[in-house]
Amino acid sequence: MSKNFMIAMGVGVVCIAILVVAILVKQRGAHVAVNGQVLKVRTAPLDENSTIVVLDFRVTNPSDYPFVARNVTAIFEDAAGNRTDGTTASEIDAQHIFQGVPVLGEKYNQSMIERDQVNPRGTLTRMVMARFDMPEANLQGRKRFVIQIEEIDGQLFEIAEK
Repeated sequence: MSKNFMIAMGVGVVCIAILVVAILVKQRGAHVAVNGQVLKVRTAPLDENSTIVVLDFRVTNPSDYPFVARNVTAIFEDAAGNRTDGTTASEIDAQHIFQGVPVLGEKYNQSMIERDQVNPRGTLTRMVMARFDMPEANLQGRKRFVIQIEEIDGQLFEIAEK
């Protein structure tokens, strides 16, 4: 092969590599996703076979598009890895439960509800309250709680307690 052909081929490969990198950098925030952390977990027995759980959490949207929530679920994961979904309380119910169950303490954040939006590159602090049909002692022996957030287009994202 000639020297001119090798130079032209090398320049072509470099140009294509620059183009691919530019496309990847431009598309970096083009997917909708969230990540976050559980800030605080509070539990209180309602009776001997049911417990209320409040999970305060912070969610961050690293993408260039807004994240709109459709549904939020609190999930209990036991030491064996079995999962149980809680019955999520609405914002109005959460306010009443906080008034009626003082052992839960103060209500710090609003509940994450349908149509709650996390702005692009933004952060939001919310809570989810759920009722689990099991004694509080079972919940205390947990592996972790998981907050599952369904995005308006159907994608599921999970934030796990550490």
